[in-house]
Order: sequence, then structure tokens, then C-alpha cells
Amino acid sequence: MPSTTYEPPDTAAQSRQKSSGARTNLAVSLISGGLLVAFVVAAVVAPTATGDAVTAAFTASADLFGPYWQVLLLATFLVAVVLGASRLGRVRLGGVDARPEFGTFKWIAMIMTTLLAAGGVFWAAAEPVFHFADLPPAYSDVAPGSAEAVTVALAQSFSHWGFLAWAVLGTLGAIVMLRAQDKGLPLRPRTLLDPVFGERIQHHWGGTVVDVISIIAVVAGTVGPVGFLGLQVSYGMSQMFGTPDTFPVQLLIIVGLTAIAAISVATGLEKGIQTLSRFNIWLAVAVVAAILVVGSASFVVDGFLTGFARYVEDFAPLSLYRGDNDWLGSWTVFFFGWFIGYAPLMSIFVARISRGRTVRQLVGYVAVVAPVATALWFTVLGGTGVMLEQRTPGSVSGPLNEAGLPAAVVAITQQLPWGGVLGIALLVLTTTFVATTTDSMSLAISTSATNGGEPPRKARVFWSMMIGAAACALISVGDSGVDALQSFIVVTAVPVGFVILPSLWSAPKVLRDMAAEQEIGR
Repeated sequence: MPSTTYEPPDTAAQSRQKSSGARTNLAVSLISGGLLVAFVVAAVVAPTATGDAVTAAFTASADLFGPYWQVLLLATFLVAVVLGASRLGRVRLGGVDARPEFGTFKWIAMIMTTLLAAGGVFWAAAEPVFHFADLPPAYSDVAPGSAEAVTVALAQSFSHWGFLAWAVLGTLGAIVMLRAQDKGLPLRPRTLLDPVFGERIQHHWGGTVVDVISIIAVVAGTVGPVGFLGLQVSYGMSQMFGTPDTFPVQLLIIVGLTAIAAISVATGLEKGIQTLSRFNIWLAVAVVAAILVVGSASFVVDGFLTGFARYVEDFAPLSLYRGDNDWLGSWTVFFFGWFIGYAPLMSIFVARISRGRTVRQLVGYVAVVAPVATALWFTVLGGTGVMLEQRTPGSVSGPLNEAGLPAAVVAITQQLPWGGVLGIALLVLTTTFVATTTDSMSLAISTSATNGGEPPRKARVFWSMMIGAAACALISVGDSGVDALQSFIVVTAVPVGFVILPSLWSAPKVLRDMAAEQEIGR
């Protein structure tokens, strides 16, 4: 009978790592930081040339690897669900005696607010309206402006932010990471390849390459929303309060957000990050309640039920749709590439906070409950926008087409009672959403650049400030700088997509070994 001794809530391996102290990997840190600085300098010095190069690389990446990403995300979700529903779902991550470090609400709050940074407000408000005003090609036969157009607009939005996105960000990779940590291996992207290459990947130059490309991908995916936030919040404030929409205002917004993120990550998971995450969730709940009261609760409920039913009905066709490459590059493939770029470091973050959870809990909450909650949030905010657009065509889509994503939030709130209060709440919420992603990813980046143990506080703060500084530099050249970086996210997803591939077969093997150790199924 096999037996394994664990030290709850930390493993023996973790205890040894902590006692030996953290060891910064200079090669990973210097190369990652150097490449980020080089990109920012190129975007500032030669914005047009940099933008053109990134656009060309973006188009090629989306066309060549888009089908692979769609299949990869679908396969990840299916494997995760099968594992969670099987007897392996009873496996407790970290060992049979491990217990969760955080309560369920705190745990899921940290996970949800980290992913929803980019989509939490602006995309949630705008995407359903986009698809309602300009029907997706998969639903080109639907009558514009009809009740069915409302349903398919929501279903298309759910397909981008639903089951596949959540599964790739926090299920199989986190399982592999936690098992590797039990073996004494550090939490860093190269560890995802341990089941394939063994521990030699920890000391091989190829492991350094994996860490660097994963860090660059998530930095690009975080700097983009931070810079985007500065531009969009500045616009929202100018429309609601008449403040100047200028570079100094945008700079102050980013500096404030960076300060919040730096303080949060400096105080650690137990205080700053989980406190900020809980604040986000409760504020989001308050906003939902307010919109349901002053808007139309019946429209939102009907839209959510019919839209989600249509999403489930068309789940496979929407996930694998390949009919219009240009549209896919702007929507489905763009989002899927973005999520893939985040996957390795999100796996580190989820693994860091999920010890003691069962596989069934991990898959159930992350890959099922979180997508349903996200769909409800998109329906409350974006569905209300669709309702207003349906009543008065152009009332939301007009400003959206003219001024971009933040115009949807402003247009929606201005047509509702207490619109000023709701507008302020949404601006605060999107700022704290992005701050949560910044602090969580700063923790994951500094962990990836550490050979063992908890990353030093200075390293965590450094990366949060680095992200803020890069965003400030990019917005100095206007929208083009941030747009180039957001397109670059998809380019970085190309190699990362192959880093997370082995998790499809290594996670089941890892769980079978853990099930034998925990005597599950005997």
C-alpha cells in the first residue's frame, strides 16, 4: 500500500524551498525585461513601422494557427470536464491531507477578477451591442433587430468569454503545476513540460526560452489593458464630468492604477490581492442589482436564458467556426490567442491559490460556474445596451462606432436613471478589475523568474511598476501604441500554444498517479 506524508497546508517540498530562500533567475528576468523595453522603445520611436510589422505578424499568426487554437481550447475544456466528472475528480490537489488556504468565495473571487480585467466592463458592455448591430457571420440568416438577433448576439459573446476561455486558463495547467510542486519543482512555465522532458527541462536553455516567451505573452496581455484603461477611463470621465481627455489625465489614471496594484501585490495574497478581489466582486454584485432595478430585469433574465441556451446548443459550431477569416481574426481567434498567451502564468496563479481543492471543485468552479457568472454579467451590462439599442437604434451603436469601447458604457449609463452614479461605479470597477489582474500577474511573473521559494517583495513590486511604465510609454504615441501591443498578444500565443499542449495528456496521467497514492477507486 503506497503512502505519502504531506505537511498541510504546504508540502514538504515547499517548506524546503521556503527555508532555502528565493533565488532570482537573472537570465529569465533580464531577457524578459529587455525584450519588453525593446518593444516599447520601438513603438515609441517608430510607431508606424512597429504597428505595420505587428499587424503583419498578427494576420499571419491568426490565419495559420487560428484553427489549432480553436481545437486546442475545445479539447482542453472536454478533457477537464471528463476528469472532473470521473472518479479522478475526487483527487485532492496537494495531497489527501491538504486543506484550502482560502475560502471558496475568496478563491473564486481572485480567479474571476484576474481574468475579467479586460472584459469586465468595456467588452461586457460593447461586445453584445457590436454583434446585435452587425450580426456575426455564423448567424447571417437572422433578421437584424429581431428578438433572435438579441439571442445570437449574446450567444456569440458567451462563446468568446465562456467555457473554453476559463478551462484553458485554470484547469489542466494548474493540475500539472501543483503535482510538479509536490515533487519540489518551482512554479514556472517550463514546469508544464516536466511530464514530457523530465526534470532536465529545469536546467536546459529551452526551459529559459519557455519562461521568457510565457512572461512576454502575459506582460503584453496585461500592459495592453492597462494602457487601454488609461485611454478609456479618461474618455469616460470627459463625457460624464467634462474633464479634459488628454495625455496627462491618462497618465495620472495609469499611475494611480499602478500604485494600487503595487500596494496589493506587495502585501501578498493573504491581504492585498484577495481583499481587492473581494471588493471587485461585491461592487460588481451591487452594479448588477442597480442595473436590474433601474433597467429591465425581465429583459435581462429572458436574454440570459435564451442566449445561454443558444450558446449551449451551438457550442461546437461556434467554437470551431471557420467561415470568415477576417472576422475571426478580429473576434474569436483574437480572444482565444489572448487567453492562450495568459494560460501558463494563470496556471501558476491558480495553482498557487488552489492547494487543498479537489479536481472536481477546480473544474466545476473554474470551467463551469465562472463562465455562467460571466455570461450573466455580460447580459446585465451588454444585454441592457442591446435593449436600449433595440428601442432606439443608434443610441448605443452610434457612439460605439465613433469613439470605441468606452462609449458603450457611457451611452448605456446615460440612458438609465442614476446614470451618473452607475457611470462612476463602472469606472471604479474597471480600474480595480485591471489592478487585480496587474497584481496577480506581477506575482505570477516574479514567481516564474524565481528558481525556488516565494518571490521577493521587491521583484513583485518591480514587475507591477514595469507594466505601468510600459503602458505610460505606449499611450504617449496614442491609440496605435496600445493597439500594437494588443495585436502582439496574438503573436506571442503561437509558441505558448505548444507549451500548454502536453497538459492534455499529462494532466490525466498525473491524476491517475495521485489517485493511486490517495487510494481513490480501490
